[in-house]
Amino acid sequence: MSHFDFDAAVRAPFRMQPGLRRLAEGAPQLTPLAPGSRHQREKLAVLSAFWPQALVAAPAFDAEPALAALATHAAAEHPDAWSLDADGRWHARHLATAVCPDGQVQQLADGRFGLGDEIARCLRPLPAAWRQAGLLALAFAEDIAIVNAQDTTLPWMAVCLPSHWAPAAKVGRSFAEVHMPVADNALLLQAAAALTKLVTGHERWERFVWNVTDQPRLNAHPAQHEGAERWAQTAVAQAWFRSERQSFIPVPGHAQAVFTILVDVQPLATVLHDAARAQALHDAIATMSPAVLAYRGLTGVREPLLAWLQQRACASA
Repeated sequence: MSHFDFDAAVRAPFRMQPGLRRLAEGAPQLTPLAPGSRHQREKLAVLSAFWPQALVAAPAFDAEPALAALATHAAAEHPDAWSLDADGRWHARHLATAVCPDGQVQQLADGRFGLGDEIARCLRPLPAAWRQAGLLALAFAEDIAIVNAQDTTLPWMAVCLPSHWAPAAKVGRSFAEVHMPVADNALLLQAAAALTKLVTGHERWERFVWNVTDQPRLNAHPAQHEGAERWAQTAVAQAWFRSERQSFIPVPGHAQAVFTILVDVQPLATVLHDAARAQALHDAIATMSPAVLAYRGLTGVREPLLAWLQQRACASA
């Protein structure tokens, strides 16, 4: 599932910085979901019970050009999974479900998991204007947002699996406002305008984000999963590695880009399959500032985590 580049992303000394790199020629930006897969089940749960937390937009923003560009990109990149039919339907082929331009949901065959109609049953209660975006969200693992270069804002989001942040608190805000709570954010804020112009240009870019966490959920929206003391029930040996591979799909002629976020959560011990990785993660965490440790929920667990990582690095050498 993950396209996360551990060696490129986990570096010491640790710095909060943009970390953009050009996508390799032909590198995919979307990941089709098999019916009933882990990402799809968690997205179904969110869109069925909490869709207003995931599907958010600034007033009067027109998302149609960006969504059309995304749907076209999906059909070109994964024609076996997604197609734009002649009648204007968006067709998730693996899910045997389509959404018409007017928002009508069509189940074209019996589903392949659960009761067989999970996708259509999830989409029909959504507002008609959100059903095509909902189908995209269930057909692909990536969450999506739109970046607008004219005012450096994120005016539209379909984010089911956020990493301890609420989409409703970020939508419509500028890049600088969105990243204001981020610890040691000076480099990010200084580069805001240039970064936005860069990712909405003609080239394709990607970046990576990671953390060590005490819980395995893909959906870490604070409304559902905050409140309990972090790390109270999880020993560092049972910790999880949460990663994001983010990429940008340009929207020609509109100074916009579709921002894709592929979240993955794996057991930390599985990710650290050799001494080099354990040592690299140890060194990165050891060089985090107190502010970054607090922002990432690692302050109280820093010392036992570093000791465990060092032991694992030595044992695997």
